[in-house]
Order: sequence, then C-alpha cells, then structure tokens
Amino acid sequence: MQHKRLVKDKLVRSIMWLSTIFCILLVILIGLALYQKSRSILAMKSLTDLLFSSSWHPLKGEFGFFPFIMGTLWVTCTAVVISVPLSFFTAIYLSEYAPKAVREWAKPVIDLLAGIPSVIYGVWGILVIVPLTKDYIAPFFGKHSAGYSVFAAGIVLAVMIFPVIIHVSIEVFRSVSFELREASWALGATKWQTIKHVVVRKALPGIIAANVLGFTRAFGETMAVLMVAGNVARVPASILDPAYPLPALIANNYGEMLSIPLYDSALLMAALILFVVVLSFSILSRFALVRVERGSE
Repeated sequence: MQHKRLVKDKLVRSIMWLSTIFCILLVILIGLALYQKSRSILAMKSLTDLLFSSSWHPLKGEFGFFPFIMGTLWVTCTAVVISVPLSFFTAIYLSEYAPKAVREWAKPVIDLLAGIPSVIYGVWGILVIVPLTKDYIAPFFGKHSAGYSVFAAGIVLAVMIFPVIIHVSIEVFRSVSFELREASWALGATKWQTIKHVVVRKALPGIIAANVLGFTRAFGETMAVLMVAGNVARVPASILDPAYPLPALIANNYGEMLSIPLYDSALLMAALILFVVVLSFSILSRFALVRVERGSE
C-alpha cells in the first residue's frame, strides 16, 4: 500500500513537472518562431533602421516601426496614467476601509470588467468616448479632433486594466501582516498614516508589480485599440491626435498584401517586438511579486 502511494506521488509530480516544462518551452518556441520569421527583414535592414525609422511604405520596401512603437507607448502610457491612481485608491478602500458587504458586492463587478470581451469595450469607446472627445474634450482645449485618438484609446484601455491592477494590489495589501498595523496604531498613528507609512511602503514592490502587469496588458491589447485609436501611421504630437499601435498594425494587415516582399516578415517583426516587451515586463513584475512575498514572511 505504501509503495502504491509513493508511485502515485511520483507520477503526479512528474506530470506537474512536465506541464511546467511544456509551458516554458511554449514561450521559448513562440519567441523562436517569431524570430525565425523575422530573419528575412533583419537580414535586409538593420535593427536600428527598423526601430527608429518613421518611413512606412511597404510597396517601396520601407518598414519603419517608430510611429507604431510611439503610438503604442502613447496609448499605453495614457491608459496607465489614468488607471494607476484610480486603481490604487480603489484597492486601498476595498482592502482597508470597505465593510465586508461592500467588498463582496464590489468583487463580482470587478470580475465582470475583466471578463467583458475587448470588442465590447471597443464599441463602447466608439459610441461614448469618441463623440465625447470630438465634441467636448478637443474643443475645450481649442483643438480639432475626429475623436479617434490616443485619448480615446487610453480611456478604453484604462477601464480594461482596472481589474488587473486592483486584484493584484488588494492581494498585496492583504499580504502585509496585521501585526504591523497594530504596532503603528499603538504608537498613535491614524489609520491613514498607518496605510501611508506602513502598509503602502511594505507593499510597494507588489504595487509596482501590479502596475507593470497592467502596463503589459495594455501594451498588447489589440481589438479595442484598433477600433478607437484612429490608425494613422505617424507619431502623435498630443493625446488628441490619432495613433497606430503595433497590435493594430498586425491585426489590420496580416493576411493581406503578403505578396509584397518582406511584408510578412515585417509584420512578424512587429509581433516579435511586442512579444519581447511584454515578456520582459512580465518577468520584472514577477520578480517584484517574489520580493514582496519574501518580505511578508
């Protein structure tokens, strides 16, 4: 009987080990496949020219990714600037101030935001955010805008990444031991002073990790951004200008006009850039989470 239990234990352990190895290999294989498909354009163009050239004319063999990279950064940073403070204070309220009934009510609502398909967010952006930008926001600043802009895409993305940042931040705040709060209160600190100087300081690496995860989620988003960003291949000068992020470039063009030399390779190069950036930030956020988990032990 004991031998049978040991065999089952080894079998389950082996299955879990193989599953882990498979997931790691899958990430590596995706990266290698994208690199392999991108080698054609890398052999013809230098990486510097591809990343920093603003000329995008596939029929002429010119593939400059700079406008698309900047469009991605503009939209993503706008979303992060909007979402981070709102998510931060929401997480503090739900973890430190809110009654249990409010927390139980808020959790399914936040989960619902995470589960809504991105195309629904895109439609909402077209129906609400784009007209609001065109008719009110841009005129208020004395500018003309069609509404399809960095600002519209940033608003939509901010709403989409709220659940990611809020959920992770709440878990990080809860990982801070209650004894630290009690010690602060015993010294005469108010609840807000305790949160500000003890809880937030202790949970800072995890908060950064939550924001990085939100950043990577926004960086790789495709459908909603494609629908409201404007998709004009030039570097935005302000948040009211249209942008053309990398995910939208791939979604709009892959599968069409691939008879053009290097066009297929150029689009997969764009996918490789996205893959490397998202993977890098995911690894950084994981390191930050491990640090906060060790600090809470």
